Amino acid sequence: MNDYMLFAIAMIPVLWLIVSLGVLKMPAHKTCSFTVILTLAIAIICWRMKFIDGITATVEGMAIALWPILLVIVAALFTYNLAVETKTMDVIKKMLSSITTDKRIQVLILAWGFGGFLEAVAGYGTAVAIPASILASLGFNPLFAAVICLLANTVPTAFGALGIPVTTLATVTGLEVVHLSYVTSIQLAGFIVLIPFLLVILTEKSIKALKGVVGITLVSGITFAVPQVFIAKYLGADLPALVASICSMACTILMAKAMNKEKVEAKEDKIGLKEGVLAWLPYILLCGLILIASPLVPSINSLLAKASSNIHIYTGDATSTTAFSWINTPGMMILIATFIAGLIQKLKLTYMLDVLKRTIIQLKTSFITIMSIVAISKIMSHSGMTSSISFGLCAITGSFYPLIAPLLGAIGTFVTGSDTSANILFGALQTEAAKSLSIDPYWIAAANTAGATAGKMISPQSIAIATSATGLIGSEGKILSTTVKYCLGYVIILGLIVYFGGGILTLF
Repeated sequence: MNDYMLFAIAMIPVLWLIVSLGVLKMPAHKTCSFTVILTLAIAIICWRMKFIDGITATVEGMAIALWPILLVIVAALFTYNLAVETKTMDVIKKMLSSITTDKRIQVLILAWGFGGFLEAVAGYGTAVAIPASILASLGFNPLFAAVICLLANTVPTAFGALGIPVTTLATVTGLEVVHLSYVTSIQLAGFIVLIPFLLVILTEKSIKALKGVVGITLVSGITFAVPQVFIAKYLGADLPALVASICSMACTILMAKAMNKEKVEAKEDKIGLKEGVLAWLPYILLCGLILIASPLVPSINSLLAKASSNIHIYTGDATSTTAFSWINTPGMMILIATFIAGLIQKLKLTYMLDVLKRTIIQLKTSFITIMSIVAISKIMSHSGMTSSISFGLCAITGSFYPLIAPLLGAIGTFVTGSDTSANILFGALQTEAAKSLSIDPYWIAAANTAGATAGKMISPQSIAIATSATGLIGSEGKILSTTVKYCLGYVIILGLIVYFGGGILTLF
C-alpha cells in the first residue's frame, strides 16, 4: 500500500471516535473499548504488527492510564467529594462569593487563573478536574463547567507540569530549549489574551456579557501573556506558565475585590481566617507539596525520584520501558494533601477511606474510557499508524505545510491526550519538514506544541476527566460537539499565524 492509502486507513480510528462521540452520541466507555479492538485489528492487518506486540501495547496503555492519569481523576474527585460531605465546600463557595458574585469573574478566577496554575505545577488533568468540580458546586451548569474548563485548559498546557512539553520537544528535535520556549510563547500570546474574552462571552452566551468586565478580562489575559513571554525568553520552559498564572490570578482577584467593594457583606456572614484556611487546606497543601517535590527543589525531587520503576511491557522493542513514579506524581500528591488536611480537620481515617471507596465506584465507567483511549494511542504509536498520519499530511500539503503544522499537533493530542506525547510523536517530523521547506525549524516545532494545546479541548481523555469531575459520565458526545468547533477555529487561526508569521520574531 502507498503512503496515501496508509494515511487514510490510519485515520479510521480517529474519525470513528469523532463520529461516534460527536455525531452518534455513543457512550464513551462503549465506543472507546470498541475502538481499541478496531485499532488493534487495523494495526495487525495493515501494519503487520505482531499479535503479541499489539496486546502488550494495549496493556502498556492501560497501565499508564491507571497510573498516573486515573489516579489524578480519583484523587481530585475524592478531594471534592470530601469537601462536599464535610461542608467545607460551602465555605469555599462563600469565600469566592465574597470576592465576587459575578459568574463571569468567577470563571476567570477558577477556570482560567486557578486552572492555569494547576496545569503549570501538576498537569495530568488536575486543571480540568478540580476547577470544573468547584464551578459545578457553585451552581454553574455542570456541562458548562466541563466545557469552560476544557477551553481554559489549552494555552497553559504548552508549559504545563513545569515545562515538560517544551523541554521534551527540545530533546527530541535537538533544538535549544530557551529559544524554543520563547518562540512557542510568541505563537500563543494572542490566544492567551483572547481566550478569557471567549470564556466570559460563553458564560452568558452573548457578546453582551463583556459589558462591565472588559477591563478585568483584558487584565486577566495580559497579565498571563506578558509574564509568560518574558520568562520564556530569558529563563526557558520551566516557569512561564507558573509565574504567568499566579500573576493573572492575583491581578484578577485584586480587581474583582476592588469592583466588589461596595457590596460588603454583613459581619455575621464573614468567614474567619481559621475557617477559610481549613476549607482551602487540601489545595494549599497540594500546591505546596507539588512545588517542593518539583525540580525547583532538586534535593527533594531527586530523593522522590528514587521511588520509581521502569517496567518493560511492550514486547516490540527490547529497549522500551514504561516509567512509573510511585510518590512524585500529581495524583499521589493530591491524595497525600487531602488525607493530611482531613486529619487536621479532625476527620476519621475510616471515614475518608469510605469516601475514597465511593469515589472509585462512582468512576467505574471512566476507568474503561480512559484505559481504552490511552491503549489506542499506544497501539497507533507503536505500530506506525501515527507516523503514517503525519507523513500523509506532509505529502498532501507540500509547500502549504505550515498551514497544517498546528493541526498535526492537535491530532497528536487528540489521540494521546498529552501535549508532551504529541511532541514526542511529531516533533522530529515537524523540524525535518521545516528544513526541507527552508523554514525556521524553531517556528514549525513551536507550532506543534501550540497546535497540541488546541487538541486538549477535544481529547477524549480530557473530556472523560471533565465528565467524571462534574458527574456527567455519558455526556462525552455533547461536550465534544461543543468544543470541536472552537478547536477548529483555534487551529485555523494558528495555522494562518504559522503560515504568514514566520518573520514575526524579527519584530521582537
